Amino acid sequence: MAPGATLGIMNGAPESNPDLPGRLLARLREELPADAILTDPDVTASYAHDMASFCEAGAPAAVVLPRTVEQVQHVMRTATALRVPVVPQGARTGLSGAANASEGCIVLSLTRMDAILEINPVDRIAVVEPGVVNATLSRAVNEHGLYYPPDPSSWEQCTIGGNIGTASGGLCCVKYGVTAEYVLGLDVVLADGRLLRTGRRTAKGVAGYDLTRLFVGSEGSLGIVVRAVLALKPEPRGQLALAAEFGSAADACAAVCRIMEGGHVPSLLELMDRTTIRAVNDLAQMGLPETTEALLLAAFDTADPAADLAAVGELCAAAGATEVVPADTHAESELLLQARRLSLTALEAVKGTTMIDDVCVPRSRLADMLEGTARIAEKYDLTIGVCAHAGDGNTHPTVCFDAADPDESRRARESFDEIMALGLELGGTITGEHGVGVLKKEWLAREIGPVGVELQRGIKQTFDPLGLLNPGKLF
Repeated sequence: MAPGATLGIMNGAPESNPDLPGRLLARLREELPADAILTDPDVTASYAHDMASFCEAGAPAAVVLPRTVEQVQHVMRTATALRVPVVPQGARTGLSGAANASEGCIVLSLTRMDAILEINPVDRIAVVEPGVVNATLSRAVNEHGLYYPPDPSSWEQCTIGGNIGTASGGLCCVKYGVTAEYVLGLDVVLADGRLLRTGRRTAKGVAGYDLTRLFVGSEGSLGIVVRAVLALKPEPRGQLALAAEFGSAADACAAVCRIMEGGHVPSLLELMDRTTIRAVNDLAQMGLPETTEALLLAAFDTADPAADLAAVGELCAAAGATEVVPADTHAESELLLQARRLSLTALEAVKGTTMIDDVCVPRSRLADMLEGTARIAEKYDLTIGVCAHAGDGNTHPTVCFDAADPDESRRARESFDEIMALGLELGGTITGEHGVGVLKKEWLAREIGPVGVELQRGIKQTFDPLGLLNPGKLF
């Protein structure tokens, strides 16, 4: 197979057939209500792409918004019969182009499948449809004394289906882990319309290959998730946080290493550089300390969070913190965390457009990653702010640029690629939680190598022999 080709359909475009659009709509309407099919070009154009920059997108032939599993199956049977590509979508908050439309495709938006089907406090599971918003699920399980930990920054908008597709993370991953660790089972509509059930509802299970984990992070390229069984945890105590100011990013990263080496298990360990701090202040007047070079946020939801914060505060001071300020109340703690959650939005406001990377490196190389990113920003004369899930080594270098300036846009793209190369050089990965999509597929090949690409293409061929599901993504 030639490099860059998709399976069965080259570049994600359907076979040339002037009668195809009419036949496609006629077949879809056989089992779908009229309000489930959108064809107005002005409307369908709004479904063409997610939030990533520099990612090509085509014009959909139609946008379909199913409400039932059977309707999803009908869409896939129709697509298979007519050889039309299908691009599944959630809330389109993704940052890699994974939800971008292919030319002439069916965009399958799952946002109307938004029911929480079950919350079981004994088994500690929730059963949900893919369109459930992350924050909605979190609040619903809280009412039962339970907790769904994965919390991406876009948790008020992003959907569980999208979280599963990109194997997303969040601020609490350092203690509680990422989405993949909470997906116990899935119902998946395959490319030919068959329904596959994977996984289990039990706390343990090792029957056969772990197909559930295979679908998590597959970006809609292997099947359409229509139902998920999710593990829950008991709701933790309210957390307390501290903010530690540092005169250099290296000192802040040294504090991270001391905290983790000391066996501490914070519920959150986040870092914001000076550029990010200023951007947040400009956006929301948060009053964060702009004189510092790096701000480290640590939080604990343990039985005695104040004692844990005191111990971590001492480690921060030993690493060179110029000031350590623990929050006295949960409300003060939440204000600090809100500042971190605003980071990416604030950086976007600096120049109007951003390229948000999510390179993850070993914690021991975190300082090298931040220092290298600063050198890249200077080399390309760009504003690049860095916020990070420091406890995971997952950095978000965010390139701020004016999309109307061709030269600045070029420099932004080149700096982005250098940041990814730096991450690989430091023993890291090109994506810790945002996925590959269109934006990073060339870099995926560099990271996993030709044998890895060959085997992953083989998996794709098994599940989607015609190459209809989200073509042109990943590889």
